[in-house]
Amino acid sequence: MNLIELLRDYWRAGVEILVLWILIYQVYRVFRATRGARILVGLAVVVILLTLASQILELQVIEWIIKSAAAILAFALLIIFQPELRNGLARLGSANLFSFSTTQQKVFLETLAESVVRLSKKRFGALFAIERGIELDDYEGTGVPIDSVLSVELVATIFHPKTALHDGGLILKKERIASASCIFPVSQKELSDRSLGLRHRAGFGITEETDAVAIIVSEETGAISIVVEGKIFRNLSEDEFRDKLEDIFLTHGEAIEEVAPEELDGEDRRSDPRDRDMVSD
Repeated sequence: MNLIELLRDYWRAGVEILVLWILIYQVYRVFRATRGARILVGLAVVVILLTLASQILELQVIEWIIKSAAAILAFALLIIFQPELRNGLARLGSANLFSFSTTQQKVFLETLAESVVRLSKKRFGALFAIERGIELDDYEGTGVPIDSVLSVELVATIFHPKTALHDGGLILKKERIASASCIFPVSQKELSDRSLGLRHRAGFGITEETDAVAIIVSEETGAISIVVEGKIFRNLSEDEFRDKLEDIFLTHGEAIEEVAPEELDGEDRRSDPRDRDMVSD
């Protein structure tokens, strides 16, 4: 009887705790793979320490400053973390990663997999960016408009070393090729593996700025890599690559496991130190 009364009196508190926990967890998921994560953590630590110090030591001036600056700080956070907030809202607002049906997704992924595997066997360097919740219009404008259905032959032609469009990234919107020879932002974070060239750094960069998925084919080794949410999966076999695409796009990334940066050195045994793939001239 006491338990029933306790649940009746405090069920609202339990609901509030559950809602707050879900919100905090979702914020963590959005920020953990972004450049703003360290800023957010550092800022939170400073605010917590100052608040505790003002309460314990009765520092009234600091306590007044924290309370007065709360509104300004909240507004500043909206500006600083605007890309991350837009990313999170885009994910929440999209029930599916693609607007077309599951059958069309499978056809698209199979064609993409065949295209990447053929590039890998021919050792044609390649860089793809697959648009998801956040539009890639700004990067699309840096390249040459294609607006064509994805096909193995067209992809092989675009990334052939002697064609004018091979240097740069290919943007995929839904099941179509939107633009080729696009310039992507290059990641500035330090990577332990020195064999990662500009093509790989551009793959990191586009996934740090947006929620796109990047696919890289090394020109030196033919190794296939996928970068999603700032995490890289390298030296994938044909079956592993197909499975990873299904994990990301058909199961909404639930099976993704993070590869720590310090593990990259020993992960790709085929990697050549001379692999310095360029993104653009």
